[in-house]
Amino acid sequence: MLSIGSLCLSLRTPPKPLKPSKTPKPIRKLYATKAMAGSNPKKFSTFEFRDLMETFAVDVKRAENRPLNVPLIAPFTIASSRLDKVENVAIRIELSDGCVGWGEAPILPFVTAEDQSTAMIKAREACELLKNSSSMKLGLVLERVSEILPGHEFASVRAGVEMALIDAVAKSINVPLWILFGGASDSITTDITIPIVSSAEAAELASKYQKQGFQTLKLKVGKNLRKDIEVLQAIRVVHPDCLFILDANEGYKPEEAIEVLEELHKMGVTPILFEQPVHRDDWEGLGHVTHIAKGKYGVSVAADESCRSLVDAKRIIKGNLADVINIKLAKVGVVGGLEIIEEARTSGLDLMIGGMVETRLAMGFAGHLAAGFGCFKFIDLDTPLLLSEDPVLEGYEVSGAVYKFTDAQGHAGFLDWDNVL
Repeated sequence: MLSIGSLCLSLRTPPKPLKPSKTPKPIRKLYATKAMAGSNPKKFSTFEFRDLMETFAVDVKRAENRPLNVPLIAPFTIASSRLDKVENVAIRIELSDGCVGWGEAPILPFVTAEDQSTAMIKAREACELLKNSSSMKLGLVLERVSEILPGHEFASVRAGVEMALIDAVAKSINVPLWILFGGASDSITTDITIPIVSSAEAAELASKYQKQGFQTLKLKVGKNLRKDIEVLQAIRVVHPDCLFILDANEGYKPEEAIEVLEELHKMGVTPILFEQPVHRDDWEGLGHVTHIAKGKYGVSVAADESCRSLVDAKRIIKGNLADVINIKLAKVGVVGGLEIIEEARTSGLDLMIGGMVETRLAMGFAGHLAAGFGCFKFIDLDTPLLLSEDPVLEGYEVSGAVYKFTDAQGHAGFLDWDNVL
Protein backbone atom coordinates (compact mmCIF):
# COMPACT_ATOMS: atom_id res chain seq x y z
CA MET A 1 0.00 0.00 0.00
CA LEU A 2 1.27 3.42 -0.90
CA SER A 3 2.17 5.87 1.85
CA ILE A 4 0.22 9.05 2.57
CA GLY A 5 3.15 11.04 1.23
CA SER A 6 3.34 9.19 -2.04
CA LEU A 7 -0.41 9.48 -2.52
CA CYS A 8 -0.45 13.22 -1.94
CA LEU A 9 2.82 14.53 -3.21
CA SER A 10 3.58 12.53 -6.33
CA LEU A 11 1.82 14.04 -9.34
CA ARG A 12 0.34 11.50 -11.65
CA THR A 13 -2.46 11.29 -14.19
CA PRO A 14 -5.58 10.20 -12.32
CA PRO A 15 -7.90 7.54 -13.66
CA LYS A 16 -11.14 8.65 -15.29
CA PRO A 17 -13.07 10.66 -12.67
CA LEU A 18 -15.96 8.92 -10.98
CA LYS A 19 -19.34 10.55 -11.39
CA PRO A 20 -20.14 12.44 -8.19
CA SER A 21 -23.64 11.00 -8.09
CA LYS A 22 -22.28 7.47 -7.79
CA THR A 23 -20.58 5.99 -4.74
CA PRO A 24 -17.25 4.18 -5.43
CA LYS A 25 -17.31 0.43 -4.83
CA PRO A 26 -15.09 0.40 -1.71
CA ILE A 27 -17.35 3.04 -0.16
CA ARG A 28 -20.48 1.07 -1.05
CA LYS A 29 -18.88 -1.83 0.79
CA LEU A 30 -18.46 0.44 3.82
CA TYR A 31 -22.13 1.40 3.70
CA ALA A 32 -23.14 -2.24 3.56
CA THR A 33 -20.90 -3.18 6.48
CA LYS A 34 -22.26 -0.30 8.52
CA ALA A 35 -25.84 -1.30 7.79
CA MET A 36 -25.16 -4.83 9.03
CA ALA A 37 -23.52 -3.47 12.21
CA GLY A 38 -26.44 -1.22 13.18
CA SER A 39 -25.82 2.30 14.45
CA ASN A 40 -22.52 1.67 16.24
CA PRO A 41 -19.67 2.57 13.85
CA LYS A 42 -17.10 0.96 16.18
CA LYS A 43 -18.44 -2.40 14.98
CA PHE A 44 -17.73 -1.91 11.31
CA SER A 45 -14.38 -2.12 9.55
CA THR A 46 -12.38 1.06 9.02
CA PHE A 47 -12.30 2.66 5.61
CA GLU A 48 -8.86 4.21 5.71
CA PHE A 49 -8.21 7.77 4.67
CA ARG A 50 -5.51 6.77 2.20
CA ASP A 51 -8.03 4.52 0.41
CA LEU A 52 -10.50 7.36 0.24
CA MET A 53 -7.94 9.58 -1.45
CA GLU A 54 -7.70 7.13 -4.34
CA THR A 55 -11.37 6.31 -4.71
CA PHE A 56 -13.52 9.34 -3.95
CA ALA A 57 -14.21 11.89 -6.69
CA VAL A 58 -14.62 15.42 -5.36
CA ASP A 59 -16.93 17.81 -7.17
CA VAL A 60 -17.14 21.20 -5.41
CA LYS A 61 -20.33 23.21 -5.89
CA ARG A 62 -19.54 26.14 -3.56
CA ALA A 63 -16.48 27.25 -1.58
CA GLU A 64 -16.11 30.43 0.44
CA ASN A 65 -14.34 31.88 3.45
CA ARG A 66 -15.13 34.52 6.06
CA PRO A 67 -13.37 36.05 9.08
CA LEU A 68 -13.97 34.16 12.32
CA ASN A 69 -13.57 36.62 15.20
CA VAL A 70 -14.20 35.43 18.76
CA PRO A 71 -13.36 37.14 22.08
CA LEU A 72 -11.17 35.46 24.67
CA ILE A 73 -12.02 35.17 28.36
CA ALA A 74 -8.64 36.80 29.07
CA PRO A 75 -5.56 37.73 27.01
CA PHE A 76 -3.54 34.68 25.97
CA THR A 77 0.14 35.40 26.61
CA ILE A 78 3.04 33.13 25.70
CA ALA A 79 6.77 33.78 25.50
CA SER A 80 6.65 34.89 21.86
CA SER A 81 3.31 36.73 21.60
CA ARG A 82 0.08 37.93 23.17
CA LEU A 83 -3.39 37.38 21.76
CA ASP A 84 -6.30 39.58 22.87
CA LYS A 85 -8.94 38.06 20.61
CA VAL A 86 -9.23 35.28 18.08
CA GLU A 87 -9.04 36.49 14.48
CA ASN A 88 -9.15 33.31 12.43
CA VAL A 89 -10.65 32.40 9.06
CA ALA A 90 -13.61 30.05 8.57
CA ILE A 91 -13.95 27.98 5.39
CA ARG A 92 -17.13 26.38 4.03
CA ILE A 93 -17.07 23.88 1.15
CA GLU A 94 -20.21 22.36 -0.36
CA LEU A 95 -20.03 19.37 -2.69
CA SER A 96 -22.37 18.72 -5.61
CA ASP A 97 -24.22 16.14 -3.51
CA GLY A 98 -25.10 18.84 -0.95
CA CYS A 99 -22.66 17.75 1.76
CA VAL A 100 -20.99 20.69 3.51
CA GLY A 101 -17.57 20.62 5.15
CA TRP A 102 -16.16 23.15 7.62
CA GLY A 103 -12.59 24.20 8.26
CA GLU A 104 -10.72 26.84 10.20
CA ALA A 105 -7.40 28.59 9.61
CA PRO A 106 -6.14 29.79 13.01
CA ILE A 107 -3.95 32.88 13.29
CA LEU A 108 -1.41 33.21 16.12
CA PRO A 109 1.13 36.05 15.68
CA PHE A 110 4.78 34.95 15.41
CA VAL A 111 3.71 31.29 15.35
CA THR A 112 1.61 31.03 12.20
CA ALA A 113 3.15 32.74 9.19
CA GLU A 114 -0.15 34.31 8.06
CA ASP A 115 -2.08 37.21 9.53
CA GLN A 116 -5.85 37.32 9.06
CA SER A 117 -5.83 39.56 5.97
CA THR A 118 -3.29 37.34 4.20
CA ALA A 119 -5.19 34.24 5.23
CA MET A 120 -8.42 35.66 3.83
CA ILE A 121 -6.79 36.39 0.46
CA LYS A 122 -5.15 32.96 0.17
CA ALA A 123 -8.25 31.11 1.35
CA ARG A 124 -10.26 32.95 -1.33
CA GLU A 125 -7.74 31.84 -3.96
CA ALA A 126 -8.10 28.23 -2.84
CA CYS A 127 -11.89 28.47 -2.85
CA GLU A 128 -11.85 29.86 -6.40
CA LEU A 129 -9.60 27.00 -7.49
CA LEU A 130 -11.96 24.42 -6.01
CA LYS A 131 -15.10 25.99 -7.51
CA ASN A 132 -13.53 26.14 -10.97
CA SER A 133 -12.08 22.60 -10.95
CA SER A 134 -13.74 19.62 -12.56
CA SER A 135 -14.45 16.45 -10.62
CA MET A 136 -11.24 14.71 -9.54
CA LYS A 137 -9.99 12.28 -6.93
CA LEU A 138 -9.54 13.61 -3.39
CA GLY A 139 -5.79 12.94 -3.45
CA LEU A 140 -5.35 15.07 -6.56
CA VAL A 141 -7.52 17.86 -5.15
CA LEU A 142 -5.34 17.97 -2.04
CA GLU A 143 -2.24 18.13 -4.25
CA ARG A 144 -3.66 21.12 -6.10
CA VAL A 145 -4.44 22.87 -2.81
CA SER A 146 -0.88 22.29 -1.58
CA GLU A 147 0.50 23.79 -4.81
CA ILE A 148 -1.21 27.14 -4.30
CA LEU A 149 -0.76 27.08 -0.50
CA PRO A 150 2.78 25.70 -0.16
CA GLY A 151 5.05 25.10 2.81
CA HIS A 152 4.88 26.68 6.25
CA GLU A 153 4.14 30.09 4.72
CA PHE A 154 0.50 29.15 4.07
CA ALA A 155 0.18 26.05 6.27
CA SER A 156 -2.65 27.41 8.41
CA VAL A 157 -4.84 28.27 5.42
CA ARG A 158 -3.95 24.96 3.77
CA ALA A 159 -5.01 23.13 6.93
CA GLY A 160 -8.35 24.96 7.00
CA VAL A 161 -9.10 24.12 3.37
CA GLU A 162 -8.02 20.50 3.84
CA MET A 163 -10.23 20.20 6.94
CA ALA A 164 -13.27 21.48 5.06
CA LEU A 165 -12.68 19.17 2.10
CA ILE A 166 -12.14 16.08 4.24
CA ASP A 167 -15.11 16.93 6.46
CA ALA A 168 -17.37 17.24 3.40
CA VAL A 169 -16.13 13.96 1.96
CA ALA A 170 -16.63 12.15 5.28
CA LYS A 171 -20.22 13.37 5.30
CA SER A 172 -20.62 12.17 1.73
CA ILE A 173 -19.74 8.61 2.75
CA ASN A 174 -21.64 8.93 6.04
CA VAL A 175 -18.83 8.32 8.55
CA PRO A 176 -17.45 10.30 11.50
CA LEU A 177 -13.87 11.47 11.12
CA TRP A 178 -12.64 9.42 14.09
CA ILE A 179 -13.65 6.31 12.17
CA LEU A 180 -12.09 7.59 8.95
CA PHE A 181 -8.77 8.12 10.77
CA GLY A 182 -8.64 4.62 12.23
CA GLY A 183 -11.41 4.23 14.79
CA ALA A 184 -9.10 3.58 17.75
CA SER A 185 -11.32 5.54 20.16
CA ASP A 186 -14.30 7.87 20.22
CA SER A 187 -12.94 10.15 22.97
CA ILE A 188 -9.84 11.99 24.13
CA THR A 189 -8.70 13.61 27.39
CA THR A 190 -6.99 16.97 27.05
CA ASP A 191 -4.77 19.04 29.29
CA ILE A 192 -5.58 22.72 29.85
CA THR A 193 -3.26 25.70 29.43
CA ILE A 194 -2.36 28.39 31.94
CA PRO A 195 -0.85 31.30 29.98
CA ILE A 196 1.84 33.62 31.33
CA VAL A 197 0.12 35.37 34.27
CA SER A 198 0.96 36.32 37.84
CA SER A 199 1.42 33.71 40.55
CA ALA A 200 -1.93 34.61 42.11
CA GLU A 201 -3.78 34.36 38.80
CA ALA A 202 -2.10 31.04 37.98
CA ALA A 203 -3.08 29.60 41.35
CA GLU A 204 -6.68 30.75 40.87
CA LEU A 205 -6.84 29.12 37.44
CA ALA A 206 -5.23 25.90 38.70
CA SER A 207 -7.77 25.65 41.51
CA LYS A 208 -10.62 26.23 39.05
CA TYR A 209 -9.33 23.60 36.64
CA GLN A 210 -8.83 21.06 39.44
CA LYS A 211 -12.53 21.38 40.32
CA GLN A 212 -13.41 20.86 36.65
CA GLY A 213 -11.49 17.59 36.56
CA PHE A 214 -8.30 18.57 34.72
CA GLN A 215 -5.36 16.48 35.92
CA THR A 216 -2.73 17.82 33.49
CA LEU A 217 -1.87 21.53 33.40
CA LYS A 218 0.17 22.98 30.58
CA LEU A 219 2.04 26.00 31.87
CA LYS A 220 3.34 28.68 29.53
CA VAL A 221 6.83 29.78 30.58
CA GLY A 222 9.90 31.34 28.99
CA LYS A 223 9.63 35.10 29.58
CA ASN A 224 11.09 35.39 33.08
CA LEU A 225 12.90 32.48 34.71
CA ARG A 226 12.36 33.53 38.33
CA LYS A 227 8.67 34.33 37.83
CA ASP A 228 8.19 30.99 36.10
CA ILE A 229 9.47 29.20 39.20
CA GLU A 230 7.21 31.28 41.45
CA VAL A 231 4.18 30.42 39.34
CA LEU A 232 5.03 26.72 39.47
CA GLN A 233 5.31 26.87 43.25
CA ALA A 234 1.96 28.66 43.56
CA ILE A 235 0.19 26.11 41.38
CA ARG A 236 1.69 23.24 43.32
CA VAL A 237 0.11 24.56 46.52
CA VAL A 238 -3.47 24.58 45.21
CA HIS A 239 -3.27 21.56 42.87
CA PRO A 240 -0.60 19.33 44.46
CA ASP A 241 -1.44 16.22 42.44
CA CYS A 242 -1.52 17.77 38.99
CA LEU A 243 0.75 16.70 36.17
CA PHE A 244 2.81 19.47 34.57
CA ILE A 245 3.67 20.21 30.97
CA LEU A 246 6.04 23.16 30.57
CA ASP A 247 5.85 25.06 27.28
CA ALA A 248 8.54 27.68 26.75
CA ASN A 249 7.56 28.57 23.16
CA GLU A 250 11.27 29.06 22.33
CA GLY A 251 11.71 31.42 25.31
CA TYR A 252 14.77 29.99 27.07
CA LYS A 253 18.43 29.67 26.30
CA PRO A 254 19.63 26.08 26.77
CA GLU A 255 21.24 26.82 30.16
CA GLU A 256 18.04 28.49 31.40
CA ALA A 257 15.94 25.51 30.37
CA ILE A 258 18.22 23.19 32.33
CA GLU A 259 18.12 25.55 35.32
CA VAL A 260 14.32 25.34 35.38
CA LEU A 261 14.51 21.56 35.51
CA GLU A 262 17.06 21.72 38.32
CA GLU A 263 14.85 24.08 40.35
CA LEU A 264 11.85 21.83 39.85
CA HIS A 265 13.94 18.83 40.85
CA LYS A 266 14.73 20.56 44.15
CA MET A 267 10.98 21.11 44.64
CA GLY A 268 10.34 17.42 44.00
CA VAL A 269 8.46 18.20 40.79
CA THR A 270 9.07 16.31 37.55
CA PRO A 271 7.21 17.63 34.49
CA ILE A 272 5.83 14.95 32.21
CA LEU A 273 6.96 17.03 29.22
CA PHE A 274 9.09 20.10 28.40
CA GLU A 275 7.86 21.61 25.14
CA GLN A 276 10.07 23.68 22.81
CA PRO A 277 12.51 24.93 25.46
CA VAL A 278 14.77 26.83 23.02
CA HIS A 279 14.59 28.79 19.77
CA ARG A 280 13.25 26.82 16.81
CA ASP A 281 16.54 27.11 14.90
CA ASP A 282 18.78 26.20 17.84
CA TRP A 283 19.10 22.55 16.85
CA GLU A 284 22.23 22.02 18.92
CA GLY A 285 20.57 23.60 21.96
CA LEU A 286 17.45 21.48 21.52
CA GLY A 287 19.50 18.31 21.38
CA HIS A 288 21.55 19.35 24.41
CA VAL A 289 18.48 20.11 26.54
CA THR A 290 16.85 16.85 25.44
CA HIS A 291 19.93 14.85 26.44
CA ILE A 292 20.18 16.46 29.90
CA ALA A 293 16.42 16.53 30.55
CA LYS A 294 15.97 12.84 29.80
CA GLY A 295 19.26 11.55 31.19
CA LYS A 296 19.43 13.54 34.42
CA TYR A 297 15.82 14.40 35.25
CA GLY A 298 13.75 11.81 33.39
CA VAL A 299 11.85 14.53 31.50
CA SER A 300 10.85 14.16 27.84
CA VAL A 301 11.35 17.11 25.50
CA ALA A 302 8.95 17.95 22.67
CA ALA A 303 9.77 19.75 19.44
CA ASP A 304 6.98 22.12 18.44
CA GLU A 305 8.07 25.27 16.60
CA SER A 306 11.20 23.38 15.49
CA CYS A 307 9.04 20.91 13.54
CA ARG A 308 7.27 22.74 10.73
CA SER A 309 7.68 20.15 7.97
CA LEU A 310 8.47 16.52 7.24
CA VAL A 311 12.08 17.59 6.60
CA ASP A 312 12.26 19.02 10.13
CA ALA A 313 10.76 15.84 11.56
CA LYS A 314 13.36 13.69 9.82
CA ARG A 315 16.15 15.94 11.10
CA ILE A 316 14.84 15.65 14.67
CA ILE A 317 14.58 11.88 14.40
CA LYS A 318 17.98 11.40 12.79
CA GLY A 319 19.76 13.61 15.33
CA ASN A 320 17.84 12.38 18.39
CA LEU A 321 17.04 16.04 19.05
CA ALA A 322 13.73 15.47 20.87
CA ASP A 323 11.69 12.67 22.42
CA VAL A 324 8.31 13.90 21.17
CA ILE A 325 7.01 15.73 18.11
CA ASN A 326 4.03 18.05 18.53
CA ILE A 327 1.66 17.80 15.57
CA LYS A 328 -0.26 21.01 14.93
CA LEU A 329 -2.33 21.03 11.77
CA ALA A 330 -2.05 24.81 11.42
CA LYS A 331 1.72 24.42 11.36
CA VAL A 332 2.01 21.68 8.73
CA GLY A 333 -1.46 21.15 7.23
CA VAL A 334 -3.56 18.01 7.55
CA VAL A 335 -1.73 16.00 4.91
CA GLY A 336 1.63 17.20 6.23
CA GLY A 337 0.57 16.16 9.70
CA LEU A 338 -0.32 12.67 8.49
CA GLU A 339 3.11 12.34 6.87
CA ILE A 340 4.88 13.35 10.08
CA ILE A 341 2.73 10.98 12.14
CA GLU A 342 3.72 8.13 9.86
CA GLU A 343 7.42 9.05 10.05
CA ALA A 344 7.39 9.42 13.85
CA ARG A 345 5.55 6.17 14.44
CA THR A 346 7.99 4.31 12.21
CA SER A 347 10.92 5.73 14.18
CA GLY A 348 9.39 5.04 17.59
CA LEU A 349 9.19 8.72 18.56
CA ASP A 350 6.27 9.73 20.80
CA LEU A 351 3.60 12.09 19.53
CA MET A 352 1.70 15.05 20.91
CA ILE A 353 -1.23 16.83 19.25
CA GLY A 354 -1.84 20.51 19.83
CA GLY A 355 -3.32 23.59 18.25
CA MET A 356 -3.10 27.34 18.06
CA VAL A 357 -5.97 29.37 19.56
CA GLU A 358 -8.90 27.80 17.73
CA THR A 359 -12.64 27.29 18.00
CA ARG A 360 -14.25 23.86 18.13
CA LEU A 361 -14.12 23.66 14.32
CA ALA A 362 -10.36 23.14 14.12
CA MET A 363 -10.17 21.51 17.56
CA GLY A 364 -12.93 19.11 16.62
CA PHE A 365 -11.10 18.03 13.50
CA ALA A 366 -7.80 17.57 15.38
CA GLY A 367 -9.61 15.74 18.18
CA HIS A 368 -11.22 13.30 15.76
CA LEU A 369 -7.81 12.68 14.20
CA ALA A 370 -6.20 12.03 17.59
CA ALA A 371 -9.00 9.74 18.74
CA GLY A 372 -9.04 7.83 15.46
CA PHE A 373 -5.30 7.22 15.37
CA GLY A 374 -5.05 6.52 19.10
CA CYS A 375 -1.28 7.01 19.04
CA PHE A 376 -0.87 10.37 20.79
CA LYS A 377 0.79 10.24 24.19
CA PHE A 378 0.02 13.91 24.92
CA ILE A 379 -3.26 15.70 24.05
CA ASP A 380 -3.32 19.51 24.11
CA LEU A 381 -6.59 20.57 22.48
CA ASP A 382 -8.01 22.96 25.03
CA THR A 383 -8.18 26.43 23.49
CA PRO A 384 -11.96 26.48 22.81
CA LEU A 385 -12.28 26.41 26.60
CA LEU A 386 -10.42 29.74 26.73
CA LEU A 387 -12.96 31.55 24.52
CA SER A 388 -15.75 33.66 26.00
CA GLU A 389 -18.12 32.60 23.21
CA ASP A 390 -18.61 29.38 21.26
CA PRO A 391 -19.66 30.09 17.67
CA VAL A 392 -19.73 26.39 16.75
CA LEU A 393 -23.02 24.52 16.74
CA GLU A 394 -23.21 20.83 17.68
CA GLY A 395 -19.88 18.97 17.28
CA TYR A 396 -18.18 17.01 20.05
CA GLU A 397 -19.47 16.77 23.60
CA VAL A 398 -17.39 18.25 26.44
CA SER A 399 -17.27 16.93 29.99
CA GLY A 400 -14.40 18.61 31.86
CA ALA A 401 -11.20 17.36 30.27
CA VAL A 402 -12.95 14.68 28.18
CA TYR A 403 -14.14 15.23 24.61
CA LYS A 404 -16.62 12.65 23.35
CA PHE A 405 -17.13 12.21 19.62
CA THR A 406 -20.50 11.00 18.42
CA ASP A 407 -21.49 8.87 15.45
CA ALA A 408 -22.45 11.98 13.47
CA GLN A 409 -20.87 12.42 10.04
CA GLY A 410 -17.58 14.28 9.64
CA HIS A 411 -16.51 16.28 12.68
CA ALA A 412 -20.17 17.27 13.22
CA GLY A 413 -19.53 20.94 14.06
CA PHE A 414 -20.75 23.83 11.91
CA LEU A 415 -21.31 27.59 11.93
CA ASP A 416 -24.36 29.76 11.48
CA TRP A 417 -22.85 30.99 8.24
CA ASP A 418 -25.16 33.95 7.75
CA ASN A 419 -24.00 35.38 11.08
CA VAL A 420 -20.26 34.88 10.52
CA LEU A 421 -18.97 38.34 9.70
